[in-house]
Amino acid sequence: MQVFRSTDTPHKIPLALTIGNFDGVHLGHQAMLEELKQAAKRLNIATCIMIFEPHPREFLMPGQSPTRLTSLREKLEIFAQLNIDRVQICHFNHAFAQISAQTFITDILMQQLNVRWMLVGDDFRFGAKRVGDVAMLKTYAQQTGQFNVEVMADFSINHIRVSSTAIREALAAGNMALAQQLLGRPYSMSGRIVNGDKLAKQLGFPTANIHFKHSHPPLRGIFVVEVISRENSNLPKVMQGVASLGVRPTTHASDKLILEVHLFDFDQEIYGQHLQVNFLHKLRDEEKYADLEKLIAQIKQDIKNAKHYFMLH
Repeated sequence: MQVFRSTDTPHKIPLALTIGNFDGVHLGHQAMLEELKQAAKRLNIATCIMIFEPHPREFLMPGQSPTRLTSLREKLEIFAQLNIDRVQICHFNHAFAQISAQTFITDILMQQLNVRWMLVGDDFRFGAKRVGDVAMLKTYAQQTGQFNVEVMADFSINHIRVSSTAIREALAAGNMALAQQLLGRPYSMSGRIVNGDKLAKQLGFPTANIHFKHSHPPLRGIFVVEVISRENSNLPKVMQGVASLGVRPTTHASDKLILEVHLFDFDQEIYGQHLQVNFLHKLRDEEKYADLEKLIAQIKQDIKNAKHYFMLH
């Protein structure tokens, strides 16, 4: 998969394009990408996804934008797994926000990206002040004859519309099963193992501290997890454990969110490894305990409950 971070160099290969944020790359997105791939195969052209970094709402309304489900790296990894040919990352800034809808079509879509076929949602808007819409795209397509535009209908499972918002709500409520149903896979976060303060090890429960890119993750608490080794290493491919995602209120007076994972039956040096944490089941919310003895007792119970979960699943 090729990743382009500028639209300055024209694409010589004609493209089947879709545009969006694709946060989470859920089953609705995957259905859209499957339709994109089918069209590209039919027309003998390449597939391309246009995404924006940062998310336009993160740039235009800082502090009010929705929580991200996936980091840019995680998103690109999923696109690669889905066999997408190209990803066009548009740097969203003041200059990009001022591009008119007409210029976006003529200069970026037609001249730079060489688009021959497009798939968008029915609520797709683009250009300065969100002036452009599907009707404008179809008008240009008919007038120029250079590309065709198709509209993707909403995608539902068991009468639930699949959306990034629905997944965020499920994760915030601790409904990991619903989130997994809408995503088509367990919700996950990934990052490298970094040095921690070693307190968990001193308490008898060594943990892997994972540096993640999400500034405001969509979930918090104590979870049953599977950990996937993302690199060639001597680690097992899949490891079971229990994870804490929160501020560790009993032992720390900080608002910094920490993701730490205690792996079962594991004793290896793993600093620097890149791991993926799959959140399978929420055990409980994070709590502040009166003393370390109560915290240790609860950690032991969490481990027992997590192992029981794996026995049943």
